Amino acid sequence: MADLDDIRDGDNFGLNTPAKSSNFYLNGLDGADWGTKNRMSRIFNQKSGRTVMLAFDHGFLMGPTSGLERIDLLIASLADHADCLMGTRGMIRSCIPASNQKPICLRTDTGTTILTEMNHNVLISEEEAISMNASAMAAMLAIGDAKTEASTIANFSQLVDIGNTYSIPVMGVTAVGKDMARDARYFGLASRVCAENGASIVKTYYTEGFEKVVAGCPVPVVIAGGKKLPELEALELCYNAIQCGASGVDMGRNVFQSEAPLAMMNAVKAVVHDDLKPAEAFDLFNTEKNA
Repeated sequence: MADLDDIRDGDNFGLNTPAKSSNFYLNGLDGADWGTKNRMSRIFNQKSGRTVMLAFDHGFLMGPTSGLERIDLLIASLADHADCLMGTRGMIRSCIPASNQKPICLRTDTGTTILTEMNHNVLISEEEAISMNASAMAAMLAIGDAKTEASTIANFSQLVDIGNTYSIPVMGVTAVGKDMARDARYFGLASRVCAENGASIVKTYYTEGFEKVVAGCPVPVVIAGGKKLPELEALELCYNAIQCGASGVDMGRNVFQSEAPLAMMNAVKAVVHDDLKPAEAFDLFNTEKNA
């Protein structure tokens, strides 16, 4: 029990100092609760407001694709240099040391592979995300795919319900419909659908007119790296997306399939966080590659 003999009345209430009511540094999240904001602040650099996520969830669709043959060798060595790791529960548990302190964006949907019809996904259990201390959960929305659009949006809405219950942000990953034009109108629609259904982060593809995609989405947008590009082109992709208002990148193949993955990771971070121009970042890449 507290000592009752020396109770002093408070005398420093700061009556002339108004209470702080500053807005959260990431757009669209002022109304989120403390836990969600705390997890988002692990993922997004508080100085730049951006993130470089390292995606290595490709294997649940593609198997041991190039660069992901041994996640314990390559991805684990890159993990400390990313702002956030995006992977599946199996690869994180088996290949990423538990001592790693980087936030995890857990891939929480699973389903068919490239050998069959894509996008027939289901969600893993919410207990998995909680037990793995996930800072975010990610699921795909197949916008424009007549066979799977409704089911993937339903999956995503269910995941948002889980995220809201446990204060875990949810990232909507826009899959590209086979019959959809790869343009700002399509990606703008897909990104907005993610946000309308409660996404805290949206992952989509860069395209001409990307500033409209970002403007129409009230939460942070990160771009997918997509297929492997020459390093300078990949850095130009990052730079252009950031200039259009993107809040970062979630890159996989353009990092782990690079001839110098760590040098590429650092070059991408320089573009995203330090606003280096592509040519400058490419010089950094070559310097580190040849060191």
